[in-house]
Amino acid sequence: MTAPRPEPDPPVDDLDRRFHAGDDVALREAYDRYGRAVLHLATSMLANRSDAEDVTQATFVAAWLGRDTFDPAKGSLIGWLLGIGRRKVIDRMRASARETRVVETVRQLPEQAQTDPDPDRVVDRLVIADELARLPDDQRRMLELAFYDDLTHQQIATVTGVPLGTVKSHIRRGMASLKRRWEVDGAAPGPRPAGISGAR
Repeated sequence: MTAPRPEPDPPVDDLDRRFHAGDDVALREAYDRYGRAVLHLATSMLANRSDAEDVTQATFVAAWLGRDTFDPAKGSLIGWLLGIGRRKVIDRMRASARETRVVETVRQLPEQAQTDPDPDRVVDRLVIADELARLPDDQRRMLELAFYDDLTHQQIATVTGVPLGTVKSHIRRGMASLKRRWEVDGAAPGPRPAGISGAR
């Protein structure tokens, strides 16, 4: 009687290797296979479904851009993706907490008396808004809090969680950039707009 022939070994799943090698097809396969697990992780930690979906997308973008740091010999792709997902969730939670602190701090500020807008002041604010849009994100954010919300350096550090020295540095560099632009472009002749006094 002939002995039964042994079953062939199942094919080795090389998705991890192909992902690490930068195979575009592997990225799609990884998302199809593990996207739901990453989304489940995000929704279990975040109250907002939209935030969880954003985190899931950010996780795969970060994983793909950093695929050189993934070593299939040291761990599975799903484990590595979930690790990135947890860090992205924590980043989103911290960002939400900072935004909440900003809203609460601004809400507690005394309301200014309502007066008819000064046309020159309106123009100044529009010019400054245009110039701020050209600055690096960190500098722009600090100056917007100082200019539009009239927060002090200490208040900005409190609501953003950024060290006070870093806040001062961003504002100082941002103000220097704005001053150079005004001098070159002639964007804001005359005295500096009064609202910028909030950068202190």
